[in-house]
Amino acid sequence: MKTTTKLSTLHRASNQFLYSSLSKALSSASNPKQLLLIHSKIITLGLENSSFFSGKLISKYAQFKDPNSSFSVFRQVSPSANVYQWNSIIRALTHNGLFSKALGFYSQMRKMDVLPDKCTFPSVINSCAALVDVDIGQVVHQNVLKMDLGSDLYIGNALVDMYARFGCLDEASKMFDRMPERDVVSWNSLISGYSANGYWVEALEVYRMARIAGIVPDSFTVSSVLPACGGLVNVKEGELVHCLVEKIGLHDDVVVSNGLLSMYFKYNRLADVRKIFDEMVVRDTVTWNTLICGYSQMELYKESTELFMRMVNKFKPDLLTITSVLRACGHLHDLEFGKFIHEYMKKSGFQSDVTADNILIDMYAKCGDLPASREVFDRMVCRDSVSWNSMINCYIQYVNYDEALKLAKIMKVDLKVDSITCVMLLSVSTQLAEKDLGKEIHCDVVKLGFDSDLIVNNSMVDMYAKCGLLSESLKIFENMKTRDRVTWNTIIAACVQSGDFTSGLRMINQMRTEGVMPDVATVLGILPMCSFFASKRQGKEIHGCIFRFGFETHVPTGNALIEMYSKCGSLKNSTRVFDHMKVRDVVTWTAMISAYGMYGEGSKALRAFEDMKATGVIPDHVAFVAIIYACSHSGLVEEGLACFDQMQRDYNLEPRIEHYACVVDLLSRSGLISKAEKFINSMPLKPDASLWGSLLSACRSSGNIEAAERVAEHILELKSNDTGYYVLASNVYASLGKWEQVRMIRKSIKARGLKKDPGCSWIEIKRRLYVFGTGDKFFEQFEEVNKLLGIISGLMAKEGYVADLRCVLHDVEEDEKRDLLCGHSERLAIAFGLLNTEPGTPLQIMKNLRVCGDCHTVTKYISMIMQREILVRDANRFHLFKDGTCSCGDHW
Repeated sequence: MKTTTKLSTLHRASNQFLYSSLSKALSSASNPKQLLLIHSKIITLGLENSSFFSGKLISKYAQFKDPNSSFSVFRQVSPSANVYQWNSIIRALTHNGLFSKALGFYSQMRKMDVLPDKCTFPSVINSCAALVDVDIGQVVHQNVLKMDLGSDLYIGNALVDMYARFGCLDEASKMFDRMPERDVVSWNSLISGYSANGYWVEALEVYRMARIAGIVPDSFTVSSVLPACGGLVNVKEGELVHCLVEKIGLHDDVVVSNGLLSMYFKYNRLADVRKIFDEMVVRDTVTWNTLICGYSQMELYKESTELFMRMVNKFKPDLLTITSVLRACGHLHDLEFGKFIHEYMKKSGFQSDVTADNILIDMYAKCGDLPASREVFDRMVCRDSVSWNSMINCYIQYVNYDEALKLAKIMKVDLKVDSITCVMLLSVSTQLAEKDLGKEIHCDVVKLGFDSDLIVNNSMVDMYAKCGLLSESLKIFENMKTRDRVTWNTIIAACVQSGDFTSGLRMINQMRTEGVMPDVATVLGILPMCSFFASKRQGKEIHGCIFRFGFETHVPTGNALIEMYSKCGSLKNSTRVFDHMKVRDVVTWTAMISAYGMYGEGSKALRAFEDMKATGVIPDHVAFVAIIYACSHSGLVEEGLACFDQMQRDYNLEPRIEHYACVVDLLSRSGLISKAEKFINSMPLKPDASLWGSLLSACRSSGNIEAAERVAEHILELKSNDTGYYVLASNVYASLGKWEQVRMIRKSIKARGLKKDPGCSWIEIKRRLYVFGTGDKFFEQFEEVNKLLGIISGLMAKEGYVADLRCVLHDVEEDEKRDLLCGHSERLAIAFGLLNTEPGTPLQIMKNLRVCGDCHTVTKYISMIMQREILVRDANRFHLFKDGTCSCGDHW
């Protein structure tokens, strides 16, 4: 008996030693080969059905990424009622990413009535989370509660993580709050959930609570909270987390260091980025990607490409790195390097996806190789809307509109066009000013249901305006349910471009009423309207807004203000804006020179022109137009001709037709008619109506009848579409009394569908605009105005005034001619202003056409008799009448 007991004890001891040895061997196996040897030993000893060893083998094969062998071991012991073996296979499949299969085994396990334990659920819950299967996840959660395992720490952690990954953050938070026990994983799961879903404020709040609760963060805590610090650009909190990383020794963790790199990029602190990168002992692909993509996003494209070349010597880049560098090549217009990267992709065996191909299309287009873009597009097996839009956009960039439209038609067959396609096609219509094409695209927009899309509607408003259909632009604008600042800016610009300033002002008032804050584009849209109406008051209000919103340092805004004030009759304010501008470009100087020219300040214009050159700003074609114009209106003939000669001699600028027109005007205004005519005949360019028009106007003013008739014939031969030149020729013949020719010209104007702009003048009194047409009899205080003009006529006659009847261009009696002169719009506006303003206060009158000679003389007399300063802006310039003289010196 004693011997039997002794043998039994020895056998048990032997088995324990064997089990212990095999268990240790399984745990210490470091590669699949060793594991296979141990597995063979277990089979040899007949222990393969042991629940302990089968479970260990399943887990170990899973560790070596061999789920098939794990499954094979489980199948040998199946069907099994042992929960340990089921837990092992479910865990093995979950760890190898076979989540659906893991859930399948869980389902089989329940069908076989094997009761799960607390070790089953973490893996099952993780599989639900990975598959984002909310329904099954909730069922599993119910199973946990039924089995009264909700208080288990590991299951609780898994459930918090699962709900966070589902985006059900309220559920995750509730689950977290219900946990009786929490560890660092619990806190990490909630922080990570908030951070991953963009709830950065909440992520930081939970992190702070964890610190108060005495939790020592680990690398996972830090890597979850760093994106929140970066996302909120919370520099102080980010620096505190960084200090903690250094303090607890997590700086050697590559994931943490990568998180710090990303955070400091969001802070735009490149010095810190570089310091962390240089101090990193271990770097991985993510490190290099973070750096390369970060530099690219910060538009440091050269640095991004240089880092890529350093990376390829140590790590193989992934497709994210490649695409980031390709974008950088596009922005650098570096075709050679772009081609190198493309070849590297092919040689390294990268399978280019749709996104990568789309980036290649864009890169080649930006680098100027359109055929290469098309080659990439044509070889794409699968294309999305971005592919088509990128290729269409390439053709638009290269002004190949026919090919862009052709490709869009093919796209409609292969794929449904999107709102971006519509916007691009609308831009083609806008560029070509093709209203029929625009209407066709508009129909497509309605059919496809994009007529409520804000960006599409903004594009259509702009398109119709550029095609000359402002009424259609306004119709779309009024029907828009949603508008943004771009909408308002577009409609205001549309009104300005179409010359409908009344509608433009209405839009500005409506924008203000609806509380939409203006931006620089709004200001640049409004100021030209103030210039047109000479609405100095509204211009000053906008100037105040410019200061309030901090736009005063914006150079184009300053330029627009100079022009606005100069056209509103305040050269002083134009000069003040100019003097306060710290940065000036060629447009700034040109605006100031042009302003001086409008006021007959030719000498000041010349001085500004010289100052511009002295500061290193090179004059362009427009600047030379402005300076010659200024000389022309001040009688500075030699100086103007010298500026014209400078263009080619000093700046290698070929004179354009507008420069020749300015020189003709310069000579003509100074009475050098024959010299001007010779200049026109010696031009290398064919003279247009503007040149002959300048000469004809001067001939008429100087009384050179012979030259006037000759020039008028030239104008009529050109058959211009500008009614003004026909009217000018007609006026010449009228002044000569050749009424047959006048009737013939007027008949020709009517036959060609042209219209003469009626003369009108306007004056602003007490915030109200009063407009007067020539011969107008239907306005407030007509009788009083007429009576005052009669009184003024008597006073002028005593001073020696004689009406210049040549300025009446109708075949009527002399008395009627005098009446017609009295009905000129500027005289009506001046008389109205005299009646409705305080004696001695200055008047400002605006006129849409050139002031006639008789009205010019009359205004000089009125300024002297009524002791008023009268500023008149006509189509050419400003005239300041004071004490019987005019600032133009009769050069107008």
